[in-house]
Amino acid sequence: MEIISVILVIVVAFFAGMEGILDEFQFHQPIVSCTLIGIVTGQPAEGIVLGGSLQLLALGWMNIGAAVAPDAALAGVAAGIMVCMKGMSNGEAVALAIPMAIAGLALTILVRTITVAIVHAADGAAERGHIGTVEWWHIIALLLQGVRIAVPAAVIVAIPAEAVQAALEAIPAWITNGLSVAGGFIVVVGYALVINMMANAKVWPFFFIGFALASVSELGLIAMGMIGLCLAFIYLALDPDFNGGGGGGGQLAAAGGDPLDDILNDYE
Repeated sequence: MEIISVILVIVVAFFAGMEGILDEFQFHQPIVSCTLIGIVTGQPAEGIVLGGSLQLLALGWMNIGAAVAPDAALAGVAAGIMVCMKGMSNGEAVALAIPMAIAGLALTILVRTITVAIVHAADGAAERGHIGTVEWWHIIALLLQGVRIAVPAAVIVAIPAEAVQAALEAIPAWITNGLSVAGGFIVVVGYALVINMMANAKVWPFFFIGFALASVSELGLIAMGMIGLCLAFIYLALDPDFNGGGGGGGQLAAAGGDPLDDILNDYE
């Protein structure tokens, strides 16, 4: 095992941990993290195949309202290490990813609890007018999220694959089952919070239309997404609150109906 590969794997894990909060470059998504681990370990094909398999599971893992989803970053990084560096099969790695995602969820809750003290420290620095100190506290809080994945990744790299599997199997079933049930409740509460914020008389019909369409088994996620997008465009085109008036077109119609065309005409 080359030391350079080990260092690069830990770097990938570090960025995946930070991206779990930033959501900018998507390093925490399994399709990205596993591919990067495969590249730095010289097994890009294995990393891409594993990442694609895990991404199908992680599609539903997202933070909704107060709900914190299972951690896709640790799941992808741990599975990538086990396949590309330990020789584990894809099936075994996918099975391993589920408890690792739950473990990552516990770690992110721990880090977020620690950052409460960081927030108070940043508030104190802001009251004293030390803006640079506030910025550093923000950076430290973000780095902790990176360490949250980098340290477990380093541990997984250092110990044999059999030891990792045995440790996971040693966790009592009542703990993992309890975490799964609690996580399900949290997701429901998160969806309820989001619906409560956006619910009004204009969008409730679309909410129930979605439930009705979801019962049609022939419609997949792509078809549902396309229907939802088209309904959104139709709603924006017909609602007077968005198009500037009623049947007469309002101010938008008076201006020509096409803001970009109006700008170009004025320029000419």
